[in-house]
Amino acid sequence: MSTEVRVPENLWDEDNEAVITAWLASDGGQVEQGEVIAELMVEKIQYELEAPASGTLQIGKDVDEVVAKGDLVGQIG
Repeated sequence: MSTEVRVPENLWDEDNEAVITAWLASDGGQVEQGEVIAELMVEKIQYELEAPASGTLQIGKDVDEVVAKGDLVGQIG
């Protein structure tokens, strides 16, 4: 069973889009629930994306891709 990794709706206040600035975990790597796995930037403010579950991360969006709240950016299996 896999868990979707989505940009949380409450990560920042406005409805602005974000850019993935870094993946801190590697594609196919093991992650723990609550671990910071990516960094997103919205209007020069950096936000951290945490793993919603433990398991193997499959990255679905690349660094420098634009994402919005709720977007699917990966899966954890």
